Amino acid sequence: MRVKVNEVMTRAVASVNGSTPFKDVAEVLIAHGVSAVPVVDAENHVLGVVSEADLLAKEEFKEQYYREGYRPPLRARLRYRLSREGRSAQEKARGDTAAELMTAPAVTITPNAPVVSAMRLMDERGVKRLPVVDREGRLEGIVSRQDLLKVFLRTDDEIAREIREDVLDHSLWVDTSQVKVTVKQGIAKLSGHMARHSDALIAARMALRVHGVVDLIDELEWDEDDTPAWQGR
Repeated sequence: MRVKVNEVMTRAVASVNGSTPFKDVAEVLIAHGVSAVPVVDAENHVLGVVSEADLLAKEEFKEQYYREGYRPPLRARLRYRLSREGRSAQEKARGDTAAELMTAPAVTITPNAPVVSAMRLMDERGVKRLPVVDREGRLEGIVSRQDLLKVFLRTDDEIAREIREDVLDHSLWVDTSQVKVTVKQGIAKLSGHMARHSDALIAARMALRVHGVVDLIDELEWDEDDTPAWQGR
C-alpha cells in the first residue's frame, strides 16, 4: 500500500488569521520553528500562506534600498511574476497583516494523496511545505520536506513485505512463487526465476516504486525473452 500524506503529515499546525499583525506572524514562525504558516478564516478554510520570505520583504524593500537602485535576484522576480496572485515583492513589503502579506491561493494537498504527489507538487511550485486540507478546503495538517523523508525510515522488513505482498502476490497476475525479495538499508534485491522477461521487468519497476526503496538490484532470470531487442534489461 502506498504511503499517503496523512501518514507523515504534522497534525498540530500553527496558523494565523487574515487580520494577524505582521509582528505576531513573525512571533508564530519563530515560536514554532517553522518557515511558513497557513492563513485561515473563521471556519478554518485555508486562504493563503505567509512565509519567512514574505516577511523579510519588509526589510529588503525599504525606501533606502530603492534609492540605491536595488532589484531582487532574477529567480525571485520570476517567482513573483509566475505566481497566480501576481503581487510583487514591493507590494507585499507594504503589507501589515497576514492577509496583505500572504501568497494566495495556497498550494495545498489532500490527506489521501500519495506522498509522491506531495513531492512533485513541492518541486513544481517551489515550496517547502504544503497545507493539508479536506474536500472543503479546511486545514487538517501540514506536510513538509522533512515529513516526506519519513518514507525512507521504513524498516527493511516493512519494505520487503510490501514488495512481496502488494507487488508480487497481488499486482502481478503471474506466478511469482520462485521470486525472492531481500532488502538491506533500503536497497531491495529481486532474485529467482520468472517465466517471461517482460514480467520480470514489470516486477522490478514496480518494486522500485515502493516508498522507502533507495535502489533496486535486479537479479531475476526468465525462460522466455519476449521483449523487443531494444528493450534490454
